[in-house]
Amino acid sequence: MFYMQNHLRELRAREKMTQDDLARKAGVTRQTILAIENGKYNPSLELAFKLSHIFKEPIEKIFEA
Repeated sequence: MFYMQNHLRELRAREKMTQDDLARKAGVTRQTILAIENGKYNPSLELAFKLSHIFKEPIEKIFEA
């Protein structure tokens, strides 16, 4: 399986958010955020849109194929 590169950790640090903070805002578990950041999980399209909204960044800036 191919996993996308992402900039979630950097965006989270920029906003001074913990993984728990982001997980709560996105409606997922901290483990999900950890797995995405470590490139071990591709988020659903719905979650990608939520993250885009939270960070006010286009999905393309958060995730790279």
